[in-house]
Amino acid sequence: MSTQAEVLLTTSPVMPVLVIERVEDAVPIAEALKAGGLKVLEVTLRTDSALDVIREIAANVDDVLVGAGTVTRPEEFKLVEEAGGQFAISPGATDALFEAGLESNLPYLPAVSTVAEMMRGMEFGFNCFKFFPAEANGGAPTLKAFSGPFPNVRFCPTGGIGANNFTEYLKLPNVSVVGGSWVVPQNLIDAKDWAGITALAKEAVSKANAL
Repeated sequence: MSTQAEVLLTTSPVMPVLVIERVEDAVPIAEALKAGGLKVLEVTLRTDSALDVIREIAANVDDVLVGAGTVTRPEEFKLVEEAGGQFAISPGATDALFEAGLESNLPYLPAVSTVAEMMRGMEFGFNCFKFFPAEANGGAPTLKAFSGPFPNVRFCPTGGIGANNFTEYLKLPNVSVVGGSWVVPQNLIDAKDWAGITALAKEAVSKANAL
């Protein structure tokens, strides 16, 4: 399952974290991000519309990977898959979630914030993790310290990451993608400024490619 998850960490340098209230915004946002070069989209299960948003993007936007974030219960894997989601990400991890992730057809990225949690995930066979909340748990220096004893573990840090600091994470040997919502700010969504979202995505890709 971790091998499957590697595609989430290597396709685009930024994974937009999407909190979408209105289903009609789903396809325009996904198209705007794709036009900017970001093709792995995490739709958080924080809204009542989240599964419908995933369904709309999966059915109508080609050449992107759309999946669910904020997966907190084992039964949500099936709901995400039925909606057309292509991966699952949790904000933390329990043995029940590790087991559900192994049983699911979806690539699964469990979140950890400590070495002990990461090692528990490794016992289940995972070697790709979300690091969350990244800034609150020491940020890039912490992940740099992780890379010494665990050089084969890969991370997608998320939480407190924005345009001002995301490249500090991408410079690390164990990070090839970061998660964040700064490329999809709520004010641009409310204004339906899809071109503005594309511009932010392009800027992020350009900065990442310059590293």
